[in-house]
Amino acid sequence: MRIKKLSELTNKSKKRKEKADESKDSKDTKDTKDTKDTKDTSASSTQEEQKLSERVGDNLSRMKKALGQSTDLVVREFRISVEEKFTLGVAYIDGLVNKDEVEHYALDSIMHYHDEHLTHDDGIINMYELIKSYSLAAGEIMEAKTLDDALLHVLSGDTVLFLEGYQTCIVASTRGWRDRAVSEPQSQTVVRGPRDSFTETLRTNTALIRRRIKSPKLWIESQQIGEFTKTDIALVYIDGIADEQVIQEVKERLSKIDIDGILESGYIEELIQDEDYTPFPTMHNTERPDSVAAGLLEGRIAILVDGTPFVLMVPALFIQFFQAAEDYYQRADISTLIRLMRYMAFFLALLTPSAYIALTTFHQEMLPFALLISIAAQREGVPFPAIIEAFIMEITFEILREAGVRLPRAVGSAISIVGALVLGEAAVQAGLVSPAMVIVVSITAISNFVSPVYDMAIAVRMLRFILMVLAATFGLFGIILGLILMILHLCSLRSFGIPYMTPMAPFVKRDQKDVLIRRSIKKMKTRPKLINEKNISRQKTQKN
Repeated sequence: MRIKKLSELTNKSKKRKEKADESKDSKDTKDTKDTKDTKDTSASSTQEEQKLSERVGDNLSRMKKALGQSTDLVVREFRISVEEKFTLGVAYIDGLVNKDEVEHYALDSIMHYHDEHLTHDDGIINMYELIKSYSLAAGEIMEAKTLDDALLHVLSGDTVLFLEGYQTCIVASTRGWRDRAVSEPQSQTVVRGPRDSFTETLRTNTALIRRRIKSPKLWIESQQIGEFTKTDIALVYIDGIADEQVIQEVKERLSKIDIDGILESGYIEELIQDEDYTPFPTMHNTERPDSVAAGLLEGRIAILVDGTPFVLMVPALFIQFFQAAEDYYQRADISTLIRLMRYMAFFLALLTPSAYIALTTFHQEMLPFALLISIAAQREGVPFPAIIEAFIMEITFEILREAGVRLPRAVGSAISIVGALVLGEAAVQAGLVSPAMVIVVSITAISNFVSPVYDMAIAVRMLRFILMVLAATFGLFGIILGLILMILHLCSLRSFGIPYMTPMAPFVKRDQKDVLIRRSIKKMKTRPKLINEKNISRQKTQKN
C-alpha cells in the first residue's frame, strides 16, 4: 500500500515537472520568436528607411543630410518636358566628375529629347526607361535602389539622376577627377626599357597593363575594401596561366579584410602576407607596367589599389628581388654579369661590417701582416672598440640617408653627400673612428644601393646590425651561425603556398636558367614550374 502511494506521488511529480518543462519550452519558444520577429522588424524597418522615395525633393534632401550639407555636393532639380510633367533631380560631387560629360552627355541629351519621342504606341509614357535606354549618352548606365548605393556612386564620381514617381535612380558614369600624368618611374629606373609608370588612378593602371597584354584571357576582377574609404581593388591575372588555387587563396584573404580604410597598397600587403615576423618581403611591389606584365605571363597575380602607383604581385620569390626589368632588355651575357654583381653586392652589404669587426677583434692572424700593421696603426688613437665604432658610423649614415630622402629634392642629395664627407673626415680627424672603418661603411652603403628592389635593401640594413652583434660576440663563428639561421628562416617562408627559395630550395633544375645567370630568350621556353603547372610552354613549336 505504501509502495502504491509512493508510486502515485512520483507519477504526479513527474507530470508536474513535464507540465513545467512544457510551459518553459513554450515560453522560450515564444521569447525566441519574439526576438526573431523584433530583429526581422528592425531589419525590415532599416531596409525601408534606406529605400529611395518617389519624390525627387525628398531624395535630394536625404542625400544632403547624409553628407552633412557638404559644399562639394552639387544638386539640381528641374523640369524636363514641355508640359512640365516630369521632375528630374541630379546629384554629383564637384571635383570627382567630368563636368563636360555631365553637361553635354547627361543633361543636354535629356533636355533636347522632344516630347513626341517620349510616348509609346499605347500612349503611356515610361519616362524612366526612355531616359535610361535612349536619352542618356553616357558611357555606362547603372541603377541604384537604396540611398547607400546612390551615395556610394556619387562619392565614386558618378552622377545620380532621380525621376519623380520612381523609387530607383539612374547612375551615369561621369568620373573625371584630375590625376597625375604617366611619367618615368622614380624607384626602379632603367637605362634601356620603357619609361612609363603606374599612377594613382586605377583605370589608368589597368589600361597600361592592357596596352601590353592584348588578350581576352587577361581578366580583371574588382572589389571595394574599407568601411569608410571604399577603396577600389583590382585583381589581375591571365586565365589559363595563373594557378587556380593561388587565385582562390588571394580572393579569400582579400575577402577577410575588415578595416575602416585602405590608403595604400602597403595596407593590403600587411593584411594578406604569409609571415608577419620576417624582415624579408613576401610580396613584390613595383611601379613598372612592364614588370607586372612579365609577372602575369609567368603565372603571377597582380593586385592594383586605387590611389597608389605601386602594384603588388604574388607569389613572390627570393630570386625575384634580384631581377631587374632591364635584365631582359639587354643581351644574356651582359644581364648575367650585372646580376652576379647584384648578388655580390648583397653579400657585401650584409657581411662587410661584421667581417671587419670579427677579423680585427678575434681573428687578427687571418689578416696579412702588412694589412694588420696598417689597421693597428689607424686604430691606435681610437677610444672605442670596433663594434662601437661600426655602430656609430652605420647609425650616422642611416640618419643621413633618411634626411636626404625627407629633405626637399633640390637640397636633399647635396646635404646627404656633403654631410657624409664632412662628418666622415671630421670623425677621422677627431680620432673617433679609423679611416678603415669609413671605407668599410662606404662600401657597405654603396653595395646596398645596388639592390633593384627597395624592400630587400631594407631587409639587408636590418640584418646587418644583428650580424654585427654576433660578430662582436663570437667572431666568425657568430657570422656563420647568423647566416645558417637566416637560410633556415628563408627556407621556412612561403608566399601564398609557394616556397620562398624556389627554385633553389626545393631545387628545380629547369628553372635554373633565370637564377644566378640568365639564359638567352631562345633557351627560356618554359615558365617557372611551381608558379605555373598548367600552361608551361612560353614558345610555341613552329611547324614547317
